[in-house]
Amino acid sequence: MPDILHRVGAVAPLDDVYRAIATPEGIAGWWTTDTTGKSEVGGRLAFRFGDVGGFDMEILELDPVGRVRWRVTGGPAEWIGTEIDWSLSRRDAYTIVLFKHEGWREPVEFMHHCSTKWATFLMSLKDFVETGHGRPAPDDVRISDWH
Repeated sequence: MPDILHRVGAVAPLDDVYRAIATPEGIAGWWTTDTTGKSEVGGRLAFRFGDVGGFDMEILELDPVGRVRWRVTGGPAEWIGTEIDWSLSRRDAYTIVLFKHEGWREPVEFMHHCSTKWATFLMSLKDFVETGHGRPAPDDVRISDWH
């Protein structure tokens, strides 16, 4: 099964990056302002993107030392059952984020789109933890006719 893989470094404490990924309030600062849910293992998160829909996730893992893992339970058919894994580590002045969106059944065109969108949102995460200002939806970067 193909996966989406990205690596980005942020000049920010690991704790700040973890909170930005592990809490609805943090996620709303860089992915989508319409983020709701409870930050606990087994909890659910809902992410909405206006007219284009959204995603529901079950939280599989929350480890403040550097790991967050979600399973997609609602959204586009291509996403259902996939998992999103965030692995954090410190390297010099950087917190390194290794991002995986795993378990795609096949590399359809929508996967290409999602890979690029994840990259733009990871840059939004970097900006958010470094400056306090990300570009969450609805103010995110438009990359194509699919948004």
